[in-house]
Amino acid sequence: MDNQKGLFGEFGGSYVPPALAEVLDHIAEEFEKAKNDEEFNKELNYYLKYYVGRPSPLFLAANITKTLGGGKIYLKREDLNHTGAHKINNTLGQALLAKRMGLKRVIAETGAGQHGVATATAAALFGMECIIYMGEKDAKKQPLNVYRMELLGAKVIQVDSGDRDLKAAVDVALGDLIQNYKNTFYILGSAVGPYPYPSMVKHFQRVISKEIVEQSMEIEGKTPDYLIACVGGGSNAIGAFADFIGNKDTKLIGVEPGGISIDSGLHAAPLAHGEVSIIHGFKSYVMLDEKGEIKSSHSIASGLNYPGVGPEHSYLRDAKLAEYVSITDFEALDAFRELSQHEGIIPAIESAHALAYAMKLAPTLSKDAMIVVNLSGRGDKDMDTLITSEQESFKLQASINKG
Repeated sequence: MDNQKGLFGEFGGSYVPPALAEVLDHIAEEFEKAKNDEEFNKELNYYLKYYVGRPSPLFLAANITKTLGGGKIYLKREDLNHTGAHKINNTLGQALLAKRMGLKRVIAETGAGQHGVATATAAALFGMECIIYMGEKDAKKQPLNVYRMELLGAKVIQVDSGDRDLKAAVDVALGDLIQNYKNTFYILGSAVGPYPYPSMVKHFQRVISKEIVEQSMEIEGKTPDYLIACVGGGSNAIGAFADFIGNKDTKLIGVEPGGISIDSGLHAAPLAHGEVSIIHGFKSYVMLDEKGEIKSSHSIASGLNYPGVGPEHSYLRDAKLAEYVSITDFEALDAFRELSQHEGIIPAIESAHALAYAMKLAPTLSKDAMIVVNLSGRGDKDMDTLITSEQESFKLQASINKG
Protein backbone atom coordinates (compact mmCIF):
# COMPACT_ATOMS: atom_id res chain seq x y z
CA MET A 1 0.00 0.00 0.00
CA ASP A 2 1.31 3.47 -0.92
CA ASN A 3 0.31 6.00 1.70
CA GLN A 4 1.58 9.49 0.87
CA LYS A 5 1.52 10.79 4.44
CA GLY A 6 4.74 11.79 6.15
CA LEU A 7 6.67 12.78 3.04
CA PHE A 8 9.93 14.75 2.93
CA GLY A 9 9.98 15.69 -0.73
CA GLU A 10 9.77 12.31 -2.47
CA PHE A 11 11.09 10.46 0.58
CA GLY A 12 9.32 8.81 3.49
CA GLY A 13 5.67 7.86 3.17
CA SER A 14 4.17 4.56 4.23
CA TYR A 15 4.52 1.49 2.04
CA VAL A 16 2.92 -1.16 4.22
CA PRO A 17 0.04 -3.66 4.13
CA PRO A 18 -3.43 -2.21 4.81
CA ALA A 19 -3.67 -3.85 8.26
CA LEU A 20 -0.43 -2.24 9.40
CA ALA A 21 -1.36 1.10 7.80
CA GLU A 22 -4.45 1.22 9.98
CA VAL A 23 -2.35 0.63 13.11
CA LEU A 24 0.15 3.32 12.09
CA ASP A 25 -2.60 5.81 11.32
CA HIS A 26 -3.96 5.27 14.83
CA ILE A 27 -0.50 5.85 16.34
CA ALA A 28 -0.12 9.00 14.21
CA GLU A 29 -3.48 10.31 15.39
CA GLU A 30 -2.61 9.72 19.05
CA PHE A 31 0.84 11.26 18.59
CA GLU A 32 -0.61 14.44 17.06
CA LYS A 33 -2.95 14.78 20.03
CA ALA A 34 -0.24 14.06 22.59
CA LYS A 35 2.43 16.42 21.28
CA ASN A 36 0.04 19.36 21.64
CA ASP A 37 -1.30 18.26 25.02
CA GLU A 38 -0.05 20.35 27.94
CA GLU A 39 -0.25 17.53 30.49
CA PHE A 40 1.61 15.08 28.22
CA ASN A 41 4.43 17.57 27.63
CA LYS A 42 4.59 18.46 31.32
CA GLU A 43 5.06 14.81 32.23
CA LEU A 44 7.66 14.25 29.48
CA ASN A 45 9.62 17.34 30.50
CA TYR A 46 9.57 16.21 34.12
CA TYR A 47 11.24 12.91 33.22
CA LEU A 48 13.70 14.57 30.83
CA LYS A 49 14.86 16.89 33.61
CA TYR A 50 14.75 14.74 36.72
CA TYR A 51 15.22 11.24 35.28
CA VAL A 52 17.40 11.73 32.19
CA GLY A 53 19.32 14.68 33.62
CA ARG A 54 18.71 17.27 30.91
CA PRO A 55 19.91 19.66 29.73
CA SER A 56 23.08 17.84 28.68
CA PRO A 57 26.17 20.10 28.76
CA LEU A 58 27.89 21.73 25.77
CA PHE A 59 31.57 21.18 26.52
CA LEU A 60 34.63 22.75 24.89
CA ALA A 61 37.14 20.02 24.05
CA ALA A 62 40.00 22.41 24.78
CA ASN A 63 42.84 19.89 24.66
CA ILE A 64 41.93 18.49 21.25
CA THR A 65 41.16 21.99 19.98
CA LYS A 66 44.61 23.19 21.05
CA THR A 67 46.35 20.15 19.58
CA LEU A 68 44.63 20.49 16.21
CA GLY A 69 44.69 24.27 15.94
CA GLY A 70 41.96 26.05 14.02
CA GLY A 71 38.29 25.92 14.98
CA LYS A 72 36.97 25.20 18.47
CA ILE A 73 35.40 21.77 18.94
CA TYR A 74 32.47 21.62 21.34
CA LEU A 75 30.80 18.36 22.39
CA LYS A 76 27.05 18.09 23.02
CA ARG A 77 27.26 15.59 25.87
CA GLU A 78 24.37 13.20 25.15
CA ASP A 79 26.68 10.52 26.57
CA LEU A 80 25.89 11.92 30.03
CA ASN A 81 22.18 11.13 29.75
CA HIS A 82 20.76 8.35 31.92
CA THR A 83 21.51 5.06 30.08
CA GLY A 84 24.45 6.70 28.27
CA ALA A 85 23.05 7.94 24.97
CA HIS A 86 20.51 10.16 23.21
CA LYS A 87 18.14 7.19 22.80
CA ILE A 88 16.39 7.78 26.15
CA ASN A 89 14.88 11.07 24.90
CA ASN A 90 12.82 9.20 22.34
CA THR A 91 12.02 6.04 24.31
CA LEU A 92 10.51 8.04 27.16
CA GLY A 93 8.36 9.99 24.70
CA GLN A 94 7.12 6.88 22.91
CA ALA A 95 6.63 4.92 26.15
CA LEU A 96 4.49 7.76 27.52
CA LEU A 97 2.50 7.67 24.29
CA ALA A 98 2.00 3.91 24.70
CA LYS A 99 0.88 4.53 28.29
CA ARG A 100 -1.56 7.18 27.06
CA MET A 101 -2.96 4.65 24.56
CA GLY A 102 -3.39 2.02 27.28
CA LEU A 103 -0.82 -0.40 25.81
CA LYS A 104 1.21 -2.39 28.33
CA ARG A 105 3.52 -4.35 26.00
CA VAL A 106 6.35 -2.61 24.15
CA ILE A 107 8.80 -3.98 21.62
CA ALA A 108 11.92 -2.50 20.04
CA GLU A 109 14.78 -3.26 17.69
CA THR A 110 18.36 -2.50 18.62
CA GLY A 111 21.77 -2.54 16.98
CA ALA A 112 24.48 -1.48 19.42
CA GLY A 113 22.04 -2.06 22.27
CA GLN A 114 21.68 1.56 23.43
CA HIS A 115 18.12 1.87 22.13
CA GLY A 116 17.31 -1.51 23.62
CA VAL A 117 18.67 -0.45 27.01
CA ALA A 118 16.77 2.85 26.84
CA THR A 119 13.52 1.03 25.91
CA ALA A 120 13.99 -1.51 28.70
CA THR A 121 14.62 1.38 31.08
CA ALA A 122 11.42 3.19 30.10
CA ALA A 123 9.46 -0.07 30.29
CA ALA A 124 10.77 -0.74 33.81
CA LEU A 125 9.89 2.81 34.86
CA PHE A 126 6.30 2.53 33.60
CA GLY A 127 5.70 -1.14 34.45
CA MET A 128 5.45 -2.50 30.92
CA GLU A 129 6.30 -5.87 29.40
CA CYS A 130 9.31 -5.39 27.12
CA ILE A 131 10.64 -7.45 24.21
CA ILE A 132 13.88 -6.42 22.47
CA TYR A 133 14.90 -7.83 19.08
CA MET A 134 18.65 -7.79 18.46
CA GLY A 135 20.64 -9.35 15.64
CA GLU A 136 22.62 -12.36 16.84
CA LYS A 137 25.81 -10.85 15.39
CA ASP A 138 25.26 -7.59 17.29
CA ALA A 139 24.39 -9.40 20.52
CA LYS A 140 27.75 -11.18 20.41
CA LYS A 141 29.51 -7.82 19.96
CA GLN A 142 27.56 -6.15 22.77
CA PRO A 143 27.23 -8.67 25.63
CA LEU A 144 27.20 -5.93 28.28
CA ASN A 145 24.15 -4.25 26.78
CA VAL A 146 22.36 -7.61 26.43
CA TYR A 147 22.92 -8.18 30.15
CA ARG A 148 21.78 -4.64 30.99
CA MET A 149 18.51 -5.14 29.08
CA GLU A 150 17.85 -8.44 30.82
CA LEU A 151 18.70 -6.95 34.21
CA LEU A 152 16.11 -4.23 33.53
CA GLY A 153 13.49 -6.94 33.01
CA ALA A 154 13.37 -7.10 29.22
CA LYS A 155 13.35 -10.29 27.17
CA VAL A 156 16.09 -10.12 24.55
CA ILE A 157 15.38 -12.19 21.43
CA GLN A 158 18.47 -12.73 19.30
CA VAL A 159 17.54 -12.73 15.61
CA ASP A 160 19.39 -15.37 13.58
CA SER A 161 17.74 -14.67 10.21
CA GLY A 162 19.11 -12.59 7.34
CA ASP A 163 22.45 -10.96 8.15
CA ARG A 164 21.71 -11.25 11.90
CA ASP A 165 22.09 -7.47 12.27
CA LEU A 166 19.98 -4.34 12.80
CA LYS A 167 18.02 -4.75 9.56
CA ALA A 168 17.09 -8.31 10.55
CA ALA A 169 16.00 -7.07 13.99
CA VAL A 170 13.72 -4.44 12.41
CA ASP A 171 12.22 -7.07 10.09
CA VAL A 172 11.24 -9.30 13.01
CA ALA A 173 10.01 -6.40 15.18
CA LEU A 174 7.67 -5.23 12.42
CA GLY A 175 6.37 -8.79 12.12
CA ASP A 176 5.65 -8.83 15.86
CA LEU A 177 3.74 -5.54 15.58
CA ILE A 178 1.57 -6.90 12.76
CA GLN A 179 0.73 -9.97 14.85
CA ASN A 180 0.19 -8.18 18.18
CA TYR A 181 -0.89 -4.61 17.36
CA LYS A 182 -3.93 -4.76 19.65
CA ASN A 183 -1.83 -4.81 22.82
CA THR A 184 1.65 -3.75 21.59
CA PHE A 185 3.47 -0.49 20.90
CA TYR A 186 6.61 -0.60 18.74
CA ILE A 187 9.14 1.89 20.14
CA LEU A 188 11.23 2.44 17.02
CA GLY A 189 14.63 3.86 17.86
CA SER A 190 15.78 5.69 14.76
CA ALA A 191 14.30 8.24 12.37
CA VAL A 192 13.33 5.51 9.92
CA GLY A 193 10.29 3.38 9.17
CA PRO A 194 6.87 4.25 7.77
CA TYR A 195 4.87 7.33 8.78
CA PRO A 196 4.61 8.54 11.54
CA TYR A 197 7.88 7.19 13.00
CA PRO A 198 10.44 9.51 11.33
CA SER A 199 8.47 12.58 12.42
CA MET A 200 7.79 11.16 15.88
CA VAL A 201 11.46 10.33 16.55
CA LYS A 202 12.50 13.78 15.31
CA HIS A 203 9.97 15.42 17.63
CA PHE A 204 11.24 13.61 20.73
CA GLN A 205 14.92 14.12 19.81
CA ARG A 206 14.47 17.80 18.94
CA VAL A 207 15.32 18.68 22.54
CA ILE A 208 18.99 18.27 21.50
CA SER A 209 18.91 21.08 18.93
CA LYS A 210 16.85 23.35 21.16
CA GLU A 211 19.49 23.09 23.85
CA ILE A 212 22.36 23.61 21.38
CA VAL A 213 20.75 26.88 20.22
CA GLU A 214 20.46 28.18 23.78
CA GLN A 215 23.87 26.94 24.96
CA SER A 216 25.88 28.12 21.94
CA MET A 217 24.31 31.59 22.17
CA GLU A 218 25.17 31.72 25.88
CA ILE A 219 28.76 30.51 25.43
CA GLU A 220 29.82 32.01 22.07
CA GLY A 221 27.09 34.56 21.37
CA LYS A 222 26.18 32.81 18.12
CA THR A 223 24.87 29.56 16.73
CA PRO A 224 27.51 27.00 15.63
CA ASP A 225 29.30 27.50 12.35
CA TYR A 226 29.29 23.73 11.89
CA LEU A 227 27.08 21.08 13.48
CA ILE A 228 28.26 17.49 13.01
CA ALA A 229 26.54 14.20 13.89
CA CYS A 230 26.95 10.55 12.92
CA VAL A 231 24.24 9.05 10.71
CA GLY A 232 23.09 5.46 10.59
CA GLY A 233 19.31 5.55 10.62
CA GLY A 234 19.79 9.14 11.75
CA SER A 235 17.97 9.81 15.03
CA ASN A 236 20.71 11.70 16.87
CA ALA A 237 21.54 13.69 13.74
CA ILE A 238 17.97 14.74 12.96
CA GLY A 239 17.50 15.67 16.62
CA ALA A 240 20.62 17.84 16.55
CA PHE A 241 19.81 19.34 13.13
CA ALA A 242 16.10 20.05 13.71
CA ASP A 243 16.24 23.70 14.81
CA PHE A 244 19.02 24.55 12.33
CA ILE A 245 17.46 23.30 9.09
CA GLY A 246 17.45 26.23 6.68
CA ASN A 247 19.72 28.32 8.94
CA LYS A 248 22.40 29.64 6.58
CA ASP A 249 24.71 30.50 9.49
CA THR A 250 25.10 26.85 10.54
CA LYS A 251 26.38 24.18 8.17
CA LEU A 252 24.93 20.75 8.92
CA ILE A 253 27.19 17.75 8.33
CA GLY A 254 26.07 14.14 8.71
CA VAL A 255 28.79 11.49 8.93
CA GLU A 256 28.02 8.03 7.57
CA PRO A 257 30.07 4.90 8.32
CA GLY A 258 32.56 4.35 5.51
CA GLY A 259 33.39 0.91 6.90
CA ILE A 260 36.51 -0.59 5.33
CA SER A 261 36.15 1.89 2.44
CA ILE A 262 33.46 3.13 0.08
CA ASP A 263 35.27 1.57 -2.90
CA SER A 264 35.38 -1.85 -1.24
CA GLY A 265 31.59 -1.91 -0.89
CA LEU A 266 32.05 -2.84 2.78
CA HIS A 267 30.35 0.20 4.28
CA ALA A 268 26.97 1.50 5.47
CA ALA A 269 26.79 4.79 3.57
CA PRO A 270 23.64 4.83 1.41
CA LEU A 271 23.69 8.63 1.05
CA ALA A 272 27.19 8.42 -0.43
CA HIS A 273 26.67 5.29 -2.50
CA GLY A 274 23.02 4.24 -2.60
CA GLU A 275 19.91 4.47 -4.74
CA VAL A 276 16.33 5.53 -4.03
CA SER A 277 14.26 2.52 -3.02
CA ILE A 278 11.84 1.17 -0.42
CA ILE A 279 13.07 -0.32 2.85
CA HIS A 280 11.03 -1.16 5.95
CA GLY A 281 7.94 0.62 4.63
CA PHE A 282 9.49 3.97 3.59
CA LYS A 283 11.30 5.48 0.60
CA SER A 284 14.87 6.63 1.02
CA TYR A 285 18.41 6.11 -0.20
CA VAL A 286 19.25 2.42 0.20
CA MET A 287 22.28 0.24 -0.53
CA LEU A 288 21.33 -2.08 -3.40
CA ASP A 289 23.16 -4.87 -5.23
CA GLU A 290 23.29 -5.46 -8.99
CA LYS A 291 19.87 -7.14 -8.88
CA GLY A 292 18.27 -4.15 -7.14
CA GLU A 293 17.94 -6.03 -3.86
CA ILE A 294 18.95 -4.63 -0.47
CA LYS A 295 22.67 -5.14 0.03
CA SER A 296 24.44 -6.14 3.22
CA SER A 297 26.03 -3.21 5.05
CA HIS A 298 29.17 -3.08 7.16
CA SER A 299 30.32 -0.86 10.02
CA ILE A 300 32.39 -1.49 13.12
CA ALA A 301 29.65 0.50 14.90
CA SER A 302 26.60 -1.74 15.28
CA GLY A 303 24.33 1.28 15.78
CA LEU A 304 25.25 2.63 12.33
CA ASN A 305 25.21 -0.68 10.46
CA TYR A 306 22.03 -0.21 8.43
CA PRO A 307 21.66 -0.29 4.61
CA GLY A 308 19.13 2.58 4.56
CA VAL A 309 18.84 6.00 6.16
CA GLY A 310 16.08 8.20 7.60
CA PRO A 311 13.96 9.77 4.85
CA GLU A 312 14.45 13.33 6.04
CA HIS A 313 18.21 12.92 5.70
CA SER A 314 17.67 11.84 2.09
CA TYR A 315 15.63 14.99 1.55
CA LEU A 316 18.20 17.24 3.24
CA ARG A 317 20.92 15.73 1.05
CA ASP A 318 19.06 16.27 -2.23
CA ALA A 319 17.86 19.75 -1.20
CA LYS A 320 21.45 20.64 -0.26
CA LEU A 321 20.33 21.68 3.22
CA ALA A 322 22.93 19.35 4.75
CA GLU A 323 26.15 17.75 3.60
CA TYR A 324 26.88 14.06 4.13
CA VAL A 325 30.37 12.59 4.30
CA SER A 326 31.85 9.27 5.37
CA ILE A 327 34.47 8.12 7.88
CA THR A 328 36.08 4.68 7.87
CA ASP A 329 36.21 2.21 10.74
CA PHE A 330 39.89 2.98 11.21
CA GLU A 331 39.43 6.76 11.33
CA ALA A 332 36.62 6.35 13.87
CA LEU A 333 38.80 4.16 16.10
CA ASP A 334 41.60 6.73 15.95
CA ALA A 335 39.17 9.48 17.05
CA PHE A 336 37.82 7.15 19.77
CA ARG A 337 41.33 6.88 21.24
CA GLU A 338 42.13 10.58 20.77
CA LEU A 339 39.11 11.77 22.76
CA SER A 340 39.70 9.17 25.46
CA GLN A 341 43.34 10.08 25.92
CA HIS A 342 43.16 13.87 25.51
CA GLU A 343 39.83 14.74 27.16
CA GLY A 344 39.13 11.80 29.46
CA ILE A 345 35.87 11.10 27.60
CA ILE A 346 35.30 7.65 26.10
CA PRO A 347 32.78 8.07 23.25
CA ALA A 348 30.62 5.49 21.55
CA ILE A 349 32.25 4.27 18.32
CA GLU A 350 29.16 5.62 16.54
CA SER A 351 29.83 9.13 17.90
CA ALA A 352 33.54 8.79 17.12
CA HIS A 353 32.66 8.91 13.41
CA ALA A 354 31.36 12.46 13.84
CA LEU A 355 34.34 13.41 15.98
CA ALA A 356 36.77 12.04 13.39
CA TYR A 357 35.35 14.33 10.73
CA ALA A 358 35.41 17.32 13.08
CA MET A 359 39.08 16.61 13.73
CA LYS A 360 39.74 16.74 10.00
CA LEU A 361 37.75 19.94 9.60
CA ALA A 362 39.01 21.98 12.58
CA PRO A 363 42.58 22.64 11.32
CA THR A 364 41.18 24.15 8.10
CA LEU A 365 39.16 26.79 9.97
CA SER A 366 39.94 30.03 11.77
CA LYS A 367 40.24 29.98 15.56
CA ASP A 368 36.93 31.79 16.05
CA ALA A 369 35.00 29.09 14.18
CA MET A 370 32.65 27.02 16.34
CA ILE A 371 32.14 23.32 15.64
CA VAL A 372 29.59 21.35 17.65
CA VAL A 373 29.79 17.56 17.57
CA ASN A 374 26.78 15.69 18.87
CA LEU A 375 28.43 13.13 21.14
CA SER A 376 25.47 10.80 20.93
CA GLY A 377 26.66 8.13 23.35
CA ARG A 378 29.40 6.80 25.58
CA GLY A 379 31.77 3.97 24.79
CA ASP A 380 31.50 1.61 27.75
CA LYS A 381 29.65 -0.82 25.49
CA ASP A 382 32.48 -0.79 22.93
CA MET A 383 35.36 -2.13 25.02
CA ASP A 384 35.08 -5.67 23.59
CA THR A 385 34.96 -4.25 20.05
CA LEU A 386 38.02 -2.10 20.72
CA ILE A 387 40.00 -5.01 22.18
CA THR A 388 39.07 -7.23 19.23
CA SER A 389 39.98 -4.54 16.68
CA GLU A 390 43.37 -4.00 18.33
CA GLN A 391 44.06 -7.74 18.29
CA GLU A 392 43.11 -7.93 14.59
CA SER A 393 45.28 -4.91 13.78
CA PHE A 394 48.19 -6.51 15.64
CA LYS A 395 47.76 -9.75 13.66
CA LEU A 396 47.54 -7.83 10.39
CA GLN A 397 50.68 -5.80 11.19
CA ALA A 398 52.54 -8.96 12.19
CA SER A 399 51.52 -10.57 8.90
CA ILE A 400 52.71 -7.52 6.95
CA ASN A 401 56.05 -7.48 8.82
CA LYS A 402 56.52 -11.20 8.24
CA GLY A 403 55.74 -10.76 4.55
